[in-house]
Amino acid sequence: MTAPRLGGYALLAVAGVLVGAAGALVQAAWFPGGLLLALLAIAGLCYGGVKAAGARMGGGVPAGAWTVAVLLLTSSRSEGDFLFGAGLGSYAFLLGGMFIGVMCATLPLVPQPPGPPVRLGK
Repeated sequence: MTAPRLGGYALLAVAGVLVGAAGALVQAAWFPGGLLLALLAIAGLCYGGVKAAGARMGGGVPAGAWTVAVLLLTSSRSEGDFLFGAGLGSYAFLLGGMFIGVMCATLPLVPQPPGPPVRLGK
């Protein structure tokens, strides 16, 4: 793995953490639209990562970073404060984001390298 590719994955991981933190705040603030915006953000980041990296890892890295960031934000602090409320929107954000991340990380890479169609052995 080359240094530019590792740098790209690091940027995707940072973007995943930022999208997770922003989505955690937006999804509850503007409930129906904010939830949709937060889920579209993680979908766009993961799908864009797959296309930019040309590999499934480009979608898996931001999805993993998003999941870790969101799960850390769900834990309560020692003062008893927490970021997520108990409601349908929070669960839809958590489960929907994880589902979208897994879908983007397991997308098949359909395009084949350019060249004439050739059968082996002929």
